[in-house]
Amino acid sequence: MKALICGVNGQDGSYLAQLLLSKGYEVWGTSRDAQASSMANLQALALQDRVKLVSMAPSDFRSVFSAFDRSDPDEVYNLAGQSSVGLSFEQPAETLESVVSGALNILEVMRLRRKATRLYHAGSSECFGDTGGVPATEATPFHPRSPYAVAKSSAHWLVANYRESYGLHASTGILFNHESPLRPRRFVTQKIIQSAKRIASGTEERLLLGRLDIRRDWGWAPEYVEAMWKMLQMSSPQDLLIATGETYSLEEFVAQAFAQHDLDWRDHVDVSQEL
Repeated sequence: MKALICGVNGQDGSYLAQLLLSKGYEVWGTSRDAQASSMANLQALALQDRVKLVSMAPSDFRSVFSAFDRSDPDEVYNLAGQSSVGLSFEQPAETLESVVSGALNILEVMRLRRKATRLYHAGSSECFGDTGGVPATEATPFHPRSPYAVAKSSAHWLVANYRESYGLHASTGILFNHESPLRPRRFVTQKIIQSAKRIASGTEERLLLGRLDIRRDWGWAPEYVEAMWKMLQMSSPQDLLIATGETYSLEEFVAQAFAQHDLDWRDHVDVSQEL
């Protein structure tokens, strides 16, 4: 079996490559510039020499077609695109183009190649917006509240449309937050963890956060990539929600992070309305 992971050097892409290699797959991975990228996450997992890299710009149809042509995959995992909710407010056009155009190009290439390729598309729980405390299901209506969520919602319906119109084996995983040491530093979980480590080592800095009462369902990324793989092993494609079913407040996360260093978080954290 051959798999093409679009966005292989991200947190999920790297753990997914590790999982698929352990199952005997030939793994191809894309990056916008495969030759120049450091592939730091693949290096962290000692996978850089085991993944076949190919350059691909998701918003460029010819580039996507070329990547498919070279790898000739049985399974495709579309994990590429701008992935930060906060950054999407600063770069809305780039976010929409990378997520929506990228998904559309992959779907069009699959339609034109006429090979029985299976697609996993990375959706997001951000599409739900504020559910008012009611647990979300696959039937919960979307109410996106950021450019990122709008882009993910649009891509979700594109996948559903191509599945229904052309019979593609294409599924969207609606994943809730999932974390790991490979999470980029711009995400709040890593911001908290790294600040707590520096403060414990003796720095005088203050950790600046926004609302501490928000609640999130945080999972473990290596388990979530296994769910992605399992979705493509189903005989019939469908969109599924992946979550732990348990939520915690940001305050609880902060308290736990500082407790690891025997520190009281209240001595080191400030709240800013701007965040």
